[in-house]
Amino acid sequence: MIEYSMLYPKVTETRRCVSMDGMWKFKLDGESEGEKKNWGNGIPGDEVIPVPASFQDFYTEKDIREFAGDMWYETEFFVPGEWEGKEISIRFGAATHRALVYVNGREVTKHEGGFLPFAADVTEHVEYNGYNKLVVKVNNELTVTNIPCGETVVLSNGKKMAKPYFDFFNYSGLQRSVYLLALPKESVYDIDLTYEIVGEDARVNYDVKTTGGHPVFVELFDASGEKAAQGEGKSGSLEVKNAHLWQVRNAYLYRLVVKIKDGEACVDSYEQEIGIRTVEVSGENILLNGKPVYLKGFGKHEDSDIVGRGFDINVMKRDFELMKWIGANSFRTAHYPYSEEIYQMADREGFLVIDEVAAVGLFASLMNFMEASTGKQTAFFEKETTPELLKAHLKALEELITRDKNHPCVIAWSLLNEPETTNEAAVPYFKEVFETARDLDPQKRPRTFALVMNSVPEKCKCYSFSDIIALNRYYGWYVKGGYEICDAKEMFVKELEGWKALNLNKPFIFSEYGADTMASEHKLPSVMWSQEYQKEYLDMTHEVFDSYGFIKGEQIWNFADFQTTEGILRVNGNKKGVFTRQRQPKDAAYLLKERWEKLPLDYKGNQA
Repeated sequence: MIEYSMLYPKVTETRRCVSMDGMWKFKLDGESEGEKKNWGNGIPGDEVIPVPASFQDFYTEKDIREFAGDMWYETEFFVPGEWEGKEISIRFGAATHRALVYVNGREVTKHEGGFLPFAADVTEHVEYNGYNKLVVKVNNELTVTNIPCGETVVLSNGKKMAKPYFDFFNYSGLQRSVYLLALPKESVYDIDLTYEIVGEDARVNYDVKTTGGHPVFVELFDASGEKAAQGEGKSGSLEVKNAHLWQVRNAYLYRLVVKIKDGEACVDSYEQEIGIRTVEVSGENILLNGKPVYLKGFGKHEDSDIVGRGFDINVMKRDFELMKWIGANSFRTAHYPYSEEIYQMADREGFLVIDEVAAVGLFASLMNFMEASTGKQTAFFEKETTPELLKAHLKALEELITRDKNHPCVIAWSLLNEPETTNEAAVPYFKEVFETARDLDPQKRPRTFALVMNSVPEKCKCYSFSDIIALNRYYGWYVKGGYEICDAKEMFVKELEGWKALNLNKPFIFSEYGADTMASEHKLPSVMWSQEYQKEYLDMTHEVFDSYGFIKGEQIWNFADFQTTEGILRVNGNKKGVFTRQRQPKDAAYLLKERWEKLPLDYKGNQA
């Protein structure tokens, strides 16, 4: 059990929640001298920076954008006197990739892993009715013992540089909101929910964990505010008559209210929106509420101008409007868990989410998207550091599932992206990761991982672990692009025939496919990077998709252009976006809109 509650911060009759977002003091620590110089008591200088945001794109100096090492943040916060007697904590939505936290000069917590929340209990460290100082040391160096994987090198000028084993920029810092919380000493700590559909009715099974022994009461309210069900006890079932089900692009949310009571007095109260739905894999179908669904959508990134990977509520709104416009119904949180607000929005809008832990880069290559296409093998899981990596991976997985398990939008867990799977050493690693995911999830959602291009049926040792086979494939781009696209199609079909011959009786989805396209480029006849070629590539790819009944989803790479490490294969970032980084459509957006609006939700559902 993780040592802190992952419940989203909310104000209730018993809880207080104050945003600490804003301008914080900021200082890079290239010499790693901050701890020796006691910066935990306060950092020098007067530089300030917004929180939440990535730090890299505000400045004009390349040394700052590429900075790898320690960076320090500082702010002040006021603790009201009436909060005495409550449990005071500071909750970070994320700190990328590791953090050390000080309050009033005293170390209060540390955390490893850059995309999930953690909290510091500061009850014994704060002054009431006065200002307190919060200092955070964040480090963004990449290693092979933490996810996402990479390495950190030292250049000839003595400066460190991050070398990711993944194809997106190593944005970092305090990239999500920070909250000051005041909770009762006895509080709701965690909630597990499972669902059963019984004819027109439904059963909501709940298990509430608290930090004390007082009785628990649970109430369920419908969208109009009417009470739909109630129960007593830390565990139980709510019988919901004429239940409104949460459905794709047609979301219905109930409000679950959990209270701890001492007689008539309310000790603690917490509530969250929930959606009644079931999800499972049956044969070659993905079933939502017992009915087949075909996934149409994207691999995405938390990535936008200026704020980088920092959560931006405005960009989120635009992204969902574009996904609705184009006829999408799903996305994968490539390649890390996203901000919690994005899942809340998907809950409300009825989008299906494949929720991915940050296990990317488990393939020792700075260009794995290219080298895997050539069949390169790396024996990544034979490293002596693998046990340490596995420990970090499992901890991140526990945090992910604990945080996101009650979101109706989350229909599957993606446990790795493009790992090395052609070596037997990967098998025990995968076994533990997949079994852990199953044990942690009360709803037992399907599990998957995204197979890189060298993970073909005759060489991949790990596909059997997946409930949904997810393929990242770029026939016509990294393999046989341009005029050779006819050969790319032949290779594509040959691989799919290989999968078909295995008779796995599982659904397949394409978790990535795409072609880099410059929004400015038009050329007849087409050439690679032109808008015309992206259309030709998609026409070929979709023709192949439509030829196989076991293919039950397509999530194109990528929703929008995004920033990567600079290099000769990337023109100021990855340009596979259907939309530009500024969220404007390329020609391919109209092609996809026409296709996806025509495909029924249960497309190929009768072919299983």
